[in-house]
Amino acid sequence: MRVILAPMEGVVDDHMRDILSAINPFDLVVTEFVRVVNQLLPEKVFYKLCPELLNNGLTPSGTPVRVQLLGQEPEWMAQNAIRAIELGSNGVDANFGCPAKTVNKSKGGAVLLQYPDNIYNIVKAMREAVPSHQPVTAKIRLGYEDKSLFMENALAVYEAGASELAIHARSKTDGYKPPAYWEYITEVRKRLPIPVIANGEIWNAADAKRCMDVTGCDSVMIGRGAISLPNLGDTIKTGAAPYTWLQTLTLLMAYTEKELNGRKSDYYPSRIKQWFSYLNRQYPEADALFRELRIYKTTEEIVKVLQQTHQSLS
Repeated sequence: MRVILAPMEGVVDDHMRDILSAINPFDLVVTEFVRVVNQLLPEKVFYKLCPELLNNGLTPSGTPVRVQLLGQEPEWMAQNAIRAIELGSNGVDANFGCPAKTVNKSKGGAVLLQYPDNIYNIVKAMREAVPSHQPVTAKIRLGYEDKSLFMENALAVYEAGASELAIHARSKTDGYKPPAYWEYITEVRKRLPIPVIANGEIWNAADAKRCMDVTGCDSVMIGRGAISLPNLGDTIKTGAAPYTWLQTLTLLMAYTEKELNGRKSDYYPSRIKQWFSYLNRQYPEADALFRELRIYKTTEEIVKVLQQTHQSLS
């Protein structure tokens, strides 16, 4: 069984990858996407998004990190894929699943699911450019407005030479609304000889087991569930008990310290509130604390409340 931390734009940054990989036996974590348009990006762009490249492509706890690229031009995707590998990425991933309107308007992400030939050309160019021992992977949704091309897109990725394929079991139009349509992944897994990774609506270990039972996959990718229950990966792989609220609050304090000492400290209030929006699903205490936090706009106010709450529970 493999458990992979999903690339979540604006959520799973290097600090979150550090925090979560330290407490979960992830087999791989994937970065937020590097946006590729019409140039070979400078090294500093890759280092900014993936500082783990300066650590041999590993998180501080030793989990392999894979850079994800998002773009629509095969040549530039290929050139930037080479750069990611040369800088130390453990393979390279292509994003065909991002549902963001701004990305789709510029012909990137999920909009490409309407054009299997384009997906084929992008993955093929990347595969031909990247050394054969390095994985070239892709992440797709089941479709754009509907799911009619789900198999064509999966076959395009495979026939272009991809090493494996992750599937978020919804269309772009479905967004993140339940359910996830795991049965479509089952069909792809039966058809493709490469590993298929199942993604979507995995919130606990029982969900992961059901997903693997339905799809026949031995690999799952977790995103929102991993933010909602911080040690979800550990519960899936080892049967560990879910974190208590105190353990999670302690983790929030560690994350707070990293954010405040890092380059993104200005974004801390929005980042921590965003995390609470996921924690609310798992912890009633998070919902109550968020009601108190949401009225504050400054970092100092928010940190003070978190510290007081943590101290009262410790």
